[in-house]
Amino acid sequence: MSGQVLAVVAGVVAVLVLALVALWFSRTRTLARRVGSFGCVLTEANGPRPARGTAQYGATRLYWWRRVSVMPRPARTWSRYGLVVLERSVLPPVPGRPQAVVAHCRVVPAAGGPAQEVRLQMSVEAYAGFTSWIEATPSRVGTII
Repeated sequence: MSGQVLAVVAGVVAVLVLALVALWFSRTRTLARRVGSFGCVLTEANGPRPARGTAQYGATRLYWWRRVSVMPRPARTWSRYGLVVLERSVLPPVPGRPQAVVAHCRVVPAAGGPAQEVRLQMSVEAYAGFTSWIEATPSRVGTII
């Protein structure tokens, strides 16, 4: 290959990489600035390892997006009615980082299917909002007590 062709190919690759980085940065910033969003590490019972992400409260669902992704839709969506905190544990303090809480939850996917167990790691403040959001679930219409 000639030097000019190599330079053009390198330029195109550099522009594509910069575009992907800009898209990722824009997506991450947009998710973090949404109302009801918080940083959340997800560990699934059968998952290979914890995954960093951003969670957001919706009216009837909790949405979770992967941090390292360019997908416009959430990676996980759980129904508010099917989300139960089984236990919580406060992690030991780490210098330079906010105090963290791990919530061990049973969740029902919004798309349906069997209940799963997951662990959600978040800040103490995010956990307070999370439990308040769950407890404030409106009563189901048509339920007879």
